[in-house]
Amino acid sequence: MNKLYIGNLNENVTAEDLVKTFDDNKIPYSGQFLMKTGYAFVDCPDDQWAMKAIEAFSGKVELHGKHIEVEHSVPKKQRTRKLQIRNIPPHLQWEVLDGLLAQYGTVENCEQVNTDSETAVVNVTYGTREHARQAIQKLNGYEFENNSLRVSYIPDETSDVDSQHGPDNSRMPSKHQHADIPLRLLVPTQYVGAIIGKEGATIRNITKQTQSKIDVHRKENAGAAEKPISIHSTPEGCSSACRLILDIMQQEAKDTKTAEEVPLKILAHNNFVGRLIGKEGRNLKKVEQDTDTKITISPLQDLTVYNPERTITVKGPIEACCLAETEIMKKVREAYDNDMAAMNQQTHLIPGLNLGALGLFPPSGSMPPPPSGNSASPYGSFGAPEQETVHVYIPAQAVGAIIGKKGQHIKQLSRFAGASIKIAPAEAPDSKMRMVIVTGPPEAQFKAQGRIYGKLKEENFFGPKEEVKLETHIKVAAAAAGRVIGKGGKTVNELQNLTAAEVVVPREQTPDENDQVIVKIIGHFYASQLAQRKIRDILTQVRQQQKGGMGERQGERQGPHPGPVLSEMGPSQGLAQEPRPQRNCFEKIMKWKNSRGEINVSIFSLQKTRFNYPVAFLFFIRRMFLASNSSSFFCLIYFLIAFSNDIGLYFLCLNALGFSLCELQHNNTQ
Repeated sequence: MNKLYIGNLNENVTAEDLVKTFDDNKIPYSGQFLMKTGYAFVDCPDDQWAMKAIEAFSGKVELHGKHIEVEHSVPKKQRTRKLQIRNIPPHLQWEVLDGLLAQYGTVENCEQVNTDSETAVVNVTYGTREHARQAIQKLNGYEFENNSLRVSYIPDETSDVDSQHGPDNSRMPSKHQHADIPLRLLVPTQYVGAIIGKEGATIRNITKQTQSKIDVHRKENAGAAEKPISIHSTPEGCSSACRLILDIMQQEAKDTKTAEEVPLKILAHNNFVGRLIGKEGRNLKKVEQDTDTKITISPLQDLTVYNPERTITVKGPIEACCLAETEIMKKVREAYDNDMAAMNQQTHLIPGLNLGALGLFPPSGSMPPPPSGNSASPYGSFGAPEQETVHVYIPAQAVGAIIGKKGQHIKQLSRFAGASIKIAPAEAPDSKMRMVIVTGPPEAQFKAQGRIYGKLKEENFFGPKEEVKLETHIKVAAAAAGRVIGKGGKTVNELQNLTAAEVVVPREQTPDENDQVIVKIIGHFYASQLAQRKIRDILTQVRQQQKGGMGERQGERQGPHPGPVLSEMGPSQGLAQEPRPQRNCFEKIMKWKNSRGEINVSIFSLQKTRFNYPVAFLFFIRRMFLASNSSSFFCLIYFLIAFSNDIGLYFLCLNALGFSLCELQHNNTQ
């Protein structure tokens, strides 16, 4: 949202006037001002500068007798449900603001924007386009406690998705239809029979009435006091089925006098629960107040690697419990949609990760089954994934939160991620950072590091609007560090541009006892993960090239293996780079033509590799007796040029190939 719309411009306003206005207020911009009649467009470097420009100029700066209006530039197709409200009194309570916004429709989300202004700014998402339209009409310019509210659209990225159509021109399911996640209930075992009914008659009736698919997992957790039920339908269908099941359980409890009140228990994946609870429990408290229920959530200690779900218990009258179920599942589905969108965006960016195998989302219909011996490996025919070690640096005061009471949290995290997680001792008594050592395959690294990032955010070690950025270290072979850096730092710069993470290979490192050096990665979770995977890819390529070089040299007589060479960054870099294979010229040239007359031009895969010139010279002397005088002359010229630059070297290669072709043709005619 860094593109700005500048409106209410006098016809005499020029681009120079706007340039001066921005420069006087020290607001940077990129590119040129696109001038139109009565309005203009300009790009800011990022969202924060765009926000500062809006706050500094909109309604406050006068040009040629008119106060200009500045807001986010939003394409028409993205002016749907999302609004930005500015100039809100800073002391205003959230409850008052919620009440004001709710007058114009259902508010799905309301987030405060971190700004430097004295007044507050919020981004609001309404349930429908019409609600947002009414809100912007009524609230823009609305006088509220001596402040005039400013309301404008902000881009709604989901609008493009919602407007897509299928092959038959029918509307495709939008993200707001929530067809991918079931409602999962936990019911006492003694009521399962009543829910199913005689020969399944009751559950068939529920399925027919609510147009849903209901799975009762009777065989899971044999002997357990409670059984899970999965309901697949629209949100309305799930809620209707839930109501009927609650009625059946309540009637059964009354008939058998086993309980006065049967609570509603909903199963939700742990990844969604934090957003359901909200900051300081605000979201959960609001659901309790709106529905007049009591809601509790099972502790983290109850989670296992095979059951990452938490139990949400709702107590109250049936009508109130049903209202609470609607609100709870609305939050869960929103979290699911957001995570799936983020996952789809990142899947193609993080090579080497099987994101579908992470277990972040509950499978439809059942709990995640334990791995069996005949289950397909996500790694295909390449066997078990390689164990990786990553050092994650966290604030020293956050160590207790990561470890948990009596070490319960770190143990649970280790089991859930399938990784070894250890806290290293402090390097000094006053150390501000502590090192977390995570060892495991790529998927385990993704899960473990993601949970560490999330825990620091949940425990407020970072501000509410502050992005969690951590420093991670991975070790690479000293001989491969130059490949990570690249010539003139090209590779590391490309890494940083691609991943948005800061990647640093410290200069003048001394390799450790394993001949390894450290690569530092600083960034938010996805940026760090992408950088780690890209670096691992580079290391894998280095190992494969080393193995390939060893295979080609088997059976050959070789001298001592050349030592590591300095990175192309120069001697000041102080880091070793993988030695490039110095192949013998005679060996390569003789491979161009074997006894069957076949040509192998693999020599062109070598980059800037100097040949064994004496051997090459003897080879070309031999060729000159088979070629014409003019060809012999050019051969010598190319050979002399090859000593002075690499272009001549390539000419030399081409000329040699030409001689081989001549001889091949000569042999074929005989």
